[in-house]
Amino acid sequence: MHKAILLQLAATLMAAAVAGAAFGARGFFSAMCGGLAYVVPSVFFVWRLWLASWRKEHDKVMAFMTGEFVRLLSAAGLLILAAVLYRDLHWGAFLIGLALTVKANLFAFLVKTRT
Repeated sequence: MHKAILLQLAATLMAAAVAGAAFGARGFFSAMCGGLAYVVPSVFFVWRLWLASWRKEHDKVMAFMTGEFVRLLSAAGLLILAAVLYRDLHWGAFLIGLALTVKANLFAFLVKTRT
């Protein structure tokens, strides 16, 4: 799980760098807002799963389900908050940062893990 978070963070930084080069500081911050709106709830979700790993099996399933629900609501709330508070938002960079961060999970399966 930690590698997935690191891949999401790396994708956010790469998207922000490309958006910054293409659109300037406005694009950089917009892409960071889009990516971090997904990364931050994911960090708390992984932390919640780690804390729940010492519970009974039924509690683990409930922790996963409620944690995923809260993560999705938090991500949606952060996206709305960024759109409302950052008046100079560049929507293209914002959506690119979000999309690349979401798709970074697909590459988590390609990263070789030690057994």
